[in-house]
Amino acid sequence: MFETGSISVLLWGLLFGSIGFGFFLYGKKQKAVVPLIAGIALCVVPYFIANVYLLVAVGILLMAIPYFVRV
Repeated sequence: MFETGSISVLLWGLLFGSIGFGFFLYGKKQKAVVPLIAGIALCVVPYFIANVYLLVAVGILLMAIPYFVRV
């Protein structure tokens, strides 16, 4: 019924979407633009990436952006 790749994409997407929601809430409360944009991107990106390795790489990159970019 489900392929192993599709299940892992679903679970990674759920994880990155949850982290993105946390970044979004933090950015909204603190009025910080970078975590807000990174949170929105983390919530949206899993809908468009079907490759597991690419999804993990982009997710980790988006999670690291608020740490390294301070505005």
